[in-house]
Amino acid sequence: MSKQIIVTDQAPGAIGTYSQAVRVGDTVYLSGQIGLDPATMTMVDGIDAQIRRVLDNLQAVVHAAGGTLGDLVRITVYLTDLVHFAKVNEIMAEYFSAPYPARAAVGVASLPRGALVEIDGIVVLGA
Repeated sequence: MSKQIIVTDQAPGAIGTYSQAVRVGDTVYLSGQIGLDPATMTMVDGIDAQIRRVLDNLQAVVHAAGGTLGDLVRITVYLTDLVHFAKVNEIMAEYFSAPYPARAAVGVASLPRGALVEIDGIVVLGA
């Protein structure tokens, strides 16, 4: 199988040596998204806005790959302060419905561009 690189201007462009997503067959591997506004490439302010922007960015990349957030089978949430974990759950409930993807949450010392949260994931199209 060949790799297909997924690119959309509805999410921030890559700020390093990676792709927004890579599709192999029906599986799409999503790079981590932080709270960058794709129009300005600046970080949105506050944890609530960053979580929503991250999910909006992920949704844009998933749509560019031909799927929906319902096709996500696994996500990893990276937080610079795990006190925000409950807020992640609260806002994710606005974007996802059961059955939910598998998930891990990891506390990290820092994230690119001073982000408070980053989320990556794996999509299986038609899941």
